Amino acid sequence: MFLEVKDTDIITPSGKPVILKGVNLGGWLMMEGYILGGRNIPEREFKRSFAGKQGATALREFSRLFRDSFIQETDFKIISNLGFNCIRIPFNYRLIQDREGLRYLEKTVEFCRKYRLWAILDLHAAPGAQNGDWHSDSLGEALLWKDKKAQAQFIQIWRFLARKFKNESAVAGYDILNEGVCGNIRIILSLYRKVVRAIREIDKNHIIFLEGNRWAQDIEFLGEPWDKNLAYSIHFYSPLEFVFNFVRNLRYPGKIGNDYWSKARLKNILNKYFRLRKKWHMPIFAGEFGQNSRCPYCHREYSWIRDTLSLFRQYGFHWTYWTYKSIAQGLYPDGIYQYQENPAWVNRQGPVSGWETYYSLWRRHKKEICLSWKTDNFVLNRPLAAILRSFLRD
Repeated sequence: MFLEVKDTDIITPSGKPVILKGVNLGGWLMMEGYILGGRNIPEREFKRSFAGKQGATALREFSRLFRDSFIQETDFKIISNLGFNCIRIPFNYRLIQDREGLRYLEKTVEFCRKYRLWAILDLHAAPGAQNGDWHSDSLGEALLWKDKKAQAQFIQIWRFLARKFKNESAVAGYDILNEGVCGNIRIILSLYRKVVRAIREIDKNHIIFLEGNRWAQDIEFLGEPWDKNLAYSIHFYSPLEFVFNFVRNLRYPGKIGNDYWSKARLKNILNKYFRLRKKWHMPIFAGEFGQNSRCPYCHREYSWIRDTLSLFRQYGFHWTYWTYKSIAQGLYPDGIYQYQENPAWVNRQGPVSGWETYYSLWRRHKKEICLSWKTDNFVLNRPLAAILRSFLRD
């Protein structure tokens, strides 16, 4: 009935090995500024400012309309038709603090079941924040590692979700914490052990995905798996200057920084995870990887994607691409579907752009903004989609 770990593989209920190949629903249940064409400020800061300008009632309406528009049932059908077999679902812990928010997580799992996709529930923003970046809804500090109350709340969240989804076979597993950054690996390991124990008291079926420290880069400190249904998760965005387009006009393969980057160099990085996979007899899940598509018709720019996917295939890694859709920007990994237009609520020329324009435009342009969020108004990045499809067929 459930997917499970067997040695280095993930297997179906029939005992057949399966490679999870999917996409992230980034920016939906955990909002991110660049995905919505604006500054990377924490979601809670955006919502506090929105409520300050428009009022608490308008914020509740905005949250509902955004969640109902940005991702819809048709998107699950699209993802399935593209050939993916799973979806990683990033969410803010605040989402499940009320019944209306929880409903979206429940509906997501229902749609995954309907369209034969496995769901991976990804806690993208934890109580107290697990790193100092906007994508953990942090105001600049990673307080989860210091605050015992936040840690207790974190464990309680996973107890709650384990009870909710313990019998749901459409759920592949729980990615319990996105991109933690902690200076003391003993603290993160201790908390991981506690939350795994708490989940297993309720749910003995689902895979638990444990991400490495330092934005899911370091997994060696985790040691040999202590639970029979664990998988270790990495994120792969190397070299950052090229992948995120922080330095313009870089080429791959080519010299980036002080080094020459090619498939051989990527292989050298990924091989250390492959060695641990063999040593510890557990699967590796690349929960995030992706590239800024600043040159959607310049196929040479996609060599990095091809090489990365080729190495994932060679090493038997599971993967979910970051991300499904976004407003087209010049920085950070963007969407398979891109919004190319430049209405007033995108306003790429600034000085205020993207989601912060909603503060002043929401009441006058609510209908048009909501319509623009729907995937019908996004454009498929066809060269990227073609590359991804070529690795979905095997």
